[in-house]
Amino acid sequence: MEPVLLRIQESAKLLKVSKWTIYRWIEEGRLRATKIGRGSLRVFQTSVDGLIEGARVDHGEAQEGSRSKVSSVQATGQKKKKVRGSR
Repeated sequence: MEPVLLRIQESAKLLKVSKWTIYRWIEEGRLRATKIGRGSLRVFQTSVDGLIEGARVDHGEAQEGSRSKVSSVQATGQKKKKVRGSR
């Protein structure tokens, strides 16, 4: 089975970002892409799907994670002191 390739604009629409963000993510390695012909760039569908899955958060887990952070801060009862620069 051949990999499904998406145009830059299609990828941007799926991820709800600008096309410039897609180009940047390709350069950073967050998305995989390939050139077709003379400069026509396509993004692998599996790469887009992987980025979506990696960013997905289960609502129940997110709430549980925030509760544990709050309880650990309350348990220590310590506040961080603000450091002010000298003038």
